[in-house]
Amino acid sequence: MANPWTGEVALMIDGEQRVLKLTLGALAELEAGLAAGSLVTLVERFEAGAFNTRDVLALIVAGLRGGGWGGDARDLIAAEIEGGPLAAARAAAELLARAFTLPEDR
Repeated sequence: MANPWTGEVALMIDGEQRVLKLTLGALAELEAGLAAGSLVTLVERFEAGAFNTRDVLALIVAGLRGGGWGGDARDLIAAEIEGGPLAAARAAAELLARAFTLPEDR
């Protein structure tokens, strides 16, 4: 069960509920892997609806790793995400929002 007050987001992957969280380490890893810009640029793309599948995948991987998962993007290529790409995009956007929102503002 994900705890939104600590920034966690739940996503069903291959029939298993996974908890995603953007820890400081996961954010640093995410930022290092971004092809263009910084986390601010990534947030701006999501706010404008201008994100791409690479952005979604990078956020999902970072969130999974922040939640304790040891895999990488290659491990998700054949994974079944319940709700498909739309659910993955929603989870990625929620991860960003929860990572940069104070609990009392939620």
